[in-house]
This record gives sequence, C-alpha cells and structure tokens, in this order.
Amino acid sequence: MTSHKTETTRLEGDTPAQRLLALLEVIADKDHFFTLQSLVEETGMPKPTLHRMLQQLESSGMLQREADSRHYGKGNRLRRLAENLLLNDTVHGARHAVLSQLVDEVGESCNITALSGGEVLYLDRVETSEALRFYLHPGSRVPVHCSASGKLFLAQMPPAQRRRLLGEIPLKAFTGNTLTDLDALEAEIDTVRQQGYAFDDEEFLPGLLCIAVLALDPNGGKSNLGIAIQAPIMRMSRDKALECLPALHRAADAIAAIDRDAMLQPLTNEVQS
Repeated sequence: MTSHKTETTRLEGDTPAQRLLALLEVIADKDHFFTLQSLVEETGMPKPTLHRMLQQLESSGMLQREADSRHYGKGNRLRRLAENLLLNDTVHGARHAVLSQLVDEVGESCNITALSGGEVLYLDRVETSEALRFYLHPGSRVPVHCSASGKLFLAQMPPAQRRRLLGEIPLKAFTGNTLTDLDALEAEIDTVRQQGYAFDDEEFLPGLLCIAVLALDPNGGKSNLGIAIQAPIMRMSRDKALECLPALHRAADAIAAIDRDAMLQPLTNEVQS
C-alpha cells in the first residue's frame, strides 16, 4: 500500500511571538471548529508546543473551548480585533468617497457591510438628503438571515458551514416577511447565488427595502464586503431597485479596486526600495 504524506502548513517566524501570530493566521482562515490533534497534523509541530500555544491564546480570549472541551473556536477578543480592523481600515476614506458618489447617483442611503459571526456589521454608511430615511450608523448590526448583504455572505459558504452558522443563531421574525424557516431561507440563498444580488424586502424593518451586491475579493476568495442601497418602500420598489444595479456594481468594482491597490502597495514600495 502506498503511503501519502499530507502537506503541512509551516508556522513561519524566528521568535515565539511571530510563530504565535502565524498560528493565529492559520486559525483565522478556518470556517470550522478544530482540535489540537488536527493542528498537529496540519502544521507538523510537536503536540506539547502547540498545546502550550493554544493555552496562551485561550487564556488571552483569542480562542475558546467548545462544549466538548476538545474543539476550539474563535474567541470574542479575536472577533473584536477583526471588527476593529474592518471599522478602522486605512482605506476607509477612499471607500467612503465611493459610497458618497453612489448616494449622489441613486439618491438613497447606502452602506458597506461585513460578516461578523451571525451578524452583518455596518462598516460605513452615507445617508440620503431625503427627509424620510432610516438611521443605521456605522457599527450597527443586523442578523444575517434578514439582511440583503447577509444572504450574499451565506450564499458563498459551503453548505456545512452555512448550516452550522444558522443552527447557532435564532431565526427570529422581525417582520411578517422575515424568513424563519430554514428550507425557505436555503431556497432564497440558492436564488441569491444564481442572481449575484440579494434583497431585504421589509425583512428586518417594516417599510425598508434593500438591495446588495458583493465587492469581489482581490485574491479571488470569498468576499467579506457587501455594498447596499436602502430606501423606504414608498420611494423604492424591487423593480426600481433593480434599475440601480449597474450603479451598485460600479461602486462594488471601485471598492474592489481600492482594496486591490492597497494590497499591492507594500509590494510596490518593496520593489522601489
């Protein structure tokens, strides 16, 4: 019988602190719970060393043990760190300018969002000048199952990851339109995946319609940036929202370009030096 050796992920770093950060990078890339043994197999590091590193991360709140005590998951401190990085990103000003231009073009409030656990986090928002509007400031959170952006984030996930996430959060009904049946929500997510855009049709707040698309990830992976238009239903129907899709896609492409340029900038500086 031929033996196949599993390729390992080496934890780069000359110091213990650097290797701890490298381990955090490996963990942050996971969409599932993990065990000490699975990390040993993945990294090839000695079990006692990894156990000590996991203890350090757990005691600092970066990781947490699950109910069976064998599996680990991301801790609240690590989630807060990720959220703060998103909220205070250095490209915030450039993205905000794109958002402002979109509001000028469509005449309604627009926002940029990211997925955080089972919620959609508002990273930025520009309000319409119309007197009637809904106020949702940066830092606001909306449950993933009744958000247009949330449905897009869910549509990217493998089925097992999506079921696990939806199984951990209550599918609470906020209005009569909220999808609280898992099969109905899955059918909606299938439609979203095919269309490439999603609606929140009075599912979170009565009288509020939202349409959203994703800003593509520069590395070609899953996106964690949504861009959306929100308006009262007296001013925006689903058909009118669809007329705004070209402008929404242009804004999403502009934001993706900003992120791509920001990612390439350190490489450019290194070449020039």
